[in-house]
Amino acid sequence: MAASFRIATFNLESLDDRPGLEPGLEARIAVLRPQLQRLAADILCLQEVNGQEAGRGPDGAPRRRLSALDALLAGTAYEGYERAATAGEHGPYDRHNLVILSRFPIAERAQVRNQAVPPPSYRPVTAEPPAAAPAPVAWDRPILTAAIDLGAGRRLHVLNLHLRAPLAAFIPGQKESAFVWKTVSGWAEGFFLSTVKRTGQALEARILIDRLFDADPEALVAVCGDFNAHEREMPVRIVMGDPDDTGSGALAMRAMVALEESIPEDRRYSVVHAGHKVMLDHLLVSRPLMAWYRGAEVHNEGLGDEMVGYASVHASPESFHAPVVATFAVPEP
Repeated sequence: MAASFRIATFNLESLDDRPGLEPGLEARIAVLRPQLQRLAADILCLQEVNGQEAGRGPDGAPRRRLSALDALLAGTAYEGYERAATAGEHGPYDRHNLVILSRFPIAERAQVRNQAVPPPSYRPVTAEPPAAAPAPVAWDRPILTAAIDLGAGRRLHVLNLHLRAPLAAFIPGQKESAFVWKTVSGWAEGFFLSTVKRTGQALEARILIDRLFDADPEALVAVCGDFNAHEREMPVRIVMGDPDDTGSGALAMRAMVALEESIPEDRRYSVVHAGHKVMLDHLLVSRPLMAWYRGAEVHNEGLGDEMVGYASVHASPESFHAPVVATFAVPEP
């Protein structure tokens, strides 16, 4: 059993190697691999790992694998780590897979999407032509979970999240083009549906956490990923379950703790958006795991402004998210 370990989260922003893609995979690896090596993580949660086609099956459907991720990890310690990843019927999804890499054995792995929280039904009021009946509002991505064996009978439960960005969801007949809406009401309804998706998935994560506490009140739990929300926004508050929100001291041991609170405020950001520094990537841990916590870092020294970068930098190989990492010391059994 290790005397200490490090948990990290990093949104790679559509890691891929499709032909004609700019920047190419080699350029991205040259920038991203040193960032991963600097993390020196024992458990690494990744978001936005795209899947690549690897031939077709007997049914003609494409089979996929994570070849771009394999190339990124080649020659690093992560290459030999155990892996859990989201997948559909034919292997990884084509876009935005979640991946957990672990130096320790992964005892259990699962993905959860609208299982603990069924998709709510909704009938758009601004759709053109009018919607005939309500339709399910499903989450965009699953939650990836892993139970990691730390040795000496200790198990760490990791949830890897990538919640929906606060961009308006599609409403039939309400868009002139990909980024242009026909009416304010149509955009507002799309934004409302986007909020339902984002907070709904946060609710599903919270229910999974409470199930872990139901089984073991002293559960070691870490929730990592891109929440697309800062700490006081609703999705993060739902996952945290702070006593200030529940109003119950009896539930305090079920609250999750945001590790970024121990980072100096001037370094507490993982994204720069139009000049505003915001913390969208989080590491939340259970109170029992806090006993092992020794410190956290946000590697944002070279972080560019995503709005400026998208507009002015051609084929930037960087991720406009900073990785976040925390260190834990394991007590003697």
